[in-house]
Formats: sequence, structure tokens, C-alpha cells
Amino acid sequence: MTAVAIVGLGMTRFGKVFGVSGAQLAATAVERAVQDAGLNLGQLDGLLVSSGLRSDVTPMLACDLGLRELSLVASMNTYGATANTMVAECARAIADGTATTIACVFADTPLRPDRRAGAAWSARDSTLRGYHGWQAAGGAATPNVLYALAARRHIEEYGTTTDQLAAIAVAQRQWALGNPHAQMRTPITIEDHHGSPWIADPLRRLDCCLVSNGAIAIVVTSAERAADLAQPAVHVWGYGQAHRPRVLGRDSRWGLETAAGPSGRQALRRAGLTLQDIDLVELYDCYTYTVLVTLEDYGFCAKGEGGAFVENGRLAPGGDLACNTGGGQLSGYYMWGFTPLSEAVIQIRGHGGDRQVPRHDIALVSGNGGILEYHSTLVLSSAARTR
Repeated sequence: MTAVAIVGLGMTRFGKVFGVSGAQLAATAVERAVQDAGLNLGQLDGLLVSSGLRSDVTPMLACDLGLRELSLVASMNTYGATANTMVAECARAIADGTATTIACVFADTPLRPDRRAGAAWSARDSTLRGYHGWQAAGGAATPNVLYALAARRHIEEYGTTTDQLAAIAVAQRQWALGNPHAQMRTPITIEDHHGSPWIADPLRRLDCCLVSNGAIAIVVTSAERAADLAQPAVHVWGYGQAHRPRVLGRDSRWGLETAAGPSGRQALRRAGLTLQDIDLVELYDCYTYTVLVTLEDYGFCAKGEGGAFVENGRLAPGGDLACNTGGGQLSGYYMWGFTPLSEAVIQIRGHGGDRQVPRHDIALVSGNGGILEYHSTLVLSSAARTR
């Protein structure tokens, strides 16, 4: 694997950001990422774009940015796994000489001033037929309901408790207190979690991620070139992908096991590391349950023991495992896989401010797309790879 590094990070405001399109936010994020790297737009020769629910960020962004000499332009979408797969694609493109300096960007504007945040995810597809039509007719038609089914299965199979899910929400809110970008910065308790409204049993409001408008971009180039640029380089040591279809049928392990396991093993194998080498983890946390099952599948604890593993503040500031150190998608901001990736970059650079963790040389970053269907993993380091 050719040595590459993330050298630029650009972020907009997150949350109730109205009056601008996803494309405009994406352009701002790319411009900031390029400036952050100490480069100019004319030095980009690659652009990868991804858009969320609004789907208004396309390869035409290159024209909006005034880019004229590009050798790589594409739109990518593996949902919440996209950010990490973009970085892997950058590594391959740089390795084969397709491009040298690539911007990757995600933007979305699902929030509207005239409707509730949850409405962004409540649309129904009237064209569903066959198995998926039966599923929708049974009420399993939204991410909230489907993740609730997965969480309920884990609870019934392994005895996971809602107190344990709440511990994840509380820990991540503690991390968010030190993140100026976070949307939610009021401390919460286990009791606050249990008192929040039901969304889909067993998930309450504080088990569910935020809805955010905003954009994040990164710039990726060769590790050799990164050494001469403005910011501390965040080196890509390993990446992995693994995908499993969503099957709610007999003999399925859906909800109990995910493809985060093989994805993580690929990334660690490419990096030449084990879990014992990891300083911090930035996990895709669309729900508290997702954090728990991903920790199990990566191997931080045995299958079925995730509930006990997250108790007693283990994931909170000062705990045994620095996890989702910016508040994640539960309390920070929801930018699909760019939420955990951006926080990993901030921490490895040592730019975390009040939330900076003391050991931050190696980070494991997860992406999860669909309903536990698409998985990607990165291993990032502050050091250039020498082996």
C-alpha cells in the first residue's frame, strides 16, 4: 500500500444551518480543507463527493470551485461507510498515479426550518415490492424501527440493558462538552436518558443520532508530500471494507453480528497492528446500540459482552477506552462517516483542546451504512509508516 496521509480538514457549522445549499456548504468545506493544508485549489487534481438525503452535491462541484485540471472526479456512496472508502480510493489512485492531491467532501441539508428534525428520515417509498414491501407493511420501514429491532434482538439474546445503552449516551455527551462544534453541550445522566421520549422501543431519543446540516472535507496526498505541508500529517496505515445484506429471516445473525468484524481485521492486518496498539476509537454511532455491537465485532470484548464492557464510564473522559471523543453523532454532529473521521484527524493532530486525549498516536475509525449493511474501517497514525 502506497503511503498516503490526510493533510487538510475543512468544516462548516453544523445543525440548524439554513439558507445555503449542500453544494454551497461543500464548496466552503473544500476551500477550508485546502487552505488548512497550506495549498490552493489549483493544486488539486482529484475530487470525490458524497451527499446525504438531499443528494444535491454532485461532481459539478468541480465547476463551482473553478477546478479545471482534474484527473479524478467521482461521486461515491456507501452511505455511512463512504468517508473511509473515499480515503481507500484516494490511496489506490495515488498509488497508481491517477492523482496526487485529492479532496473528499460530504455535505447534506436535511433540516428545514418549517418541520421537525425527525421528518427528514420519515419518508416512505411507495414503490416497495416483494420482501421489502412486506417489511414496510409490517412497520419496519424507517432506520429508527429497524435499528430498534436490532437492539431488541441483542437485548433478548445477550441480556443487554437499557442502562448500558444509556451509559454510551452519557459518556459521549461528556466528550461533547469539550467540542465547540458539538450541537449538544448540556450534561446528561442515566436518568435523563430513561426520561427521554420513546422513539422505537427499546430506543429513546437519547439513543438516536442528531440530524445536522453542514459539510466536512479532507485533502489526501502522498506521505512524502505531506511532510512539507502546513498541518501535522495524519497517516493512513490500513483500511478495510466488508458488506452484508440485511436479512430479517431464519438463521440470520443480523442484529447480533455485523461486518465490522472482517472490515476491522482487514484494516489492522494492512496496518500490521492489533487492537492493543490502538489509542482511541472513533465509531459510527447512529444509535447507542451501534457503538456497542461495533465494539464487540472489532474484538474489544467478547460477543454478547458489550453491555458490561461499556458500563462504569469506560468510554467517558478518563475511562479505559477513549471513544467518540467529540461526542460522536449522538451529541456532536451527524455528517455520516465524516463525523468519526474528522474527530480522528483532530485528535491525532493534537488539536482537541479541552477534549484532547493524552495518547493519540493511533486511531481506529469505523463507518456503518444502511441498516448494518455496509462497513469500512481506517487505521490512522500520527507517524509515517516505516514498515
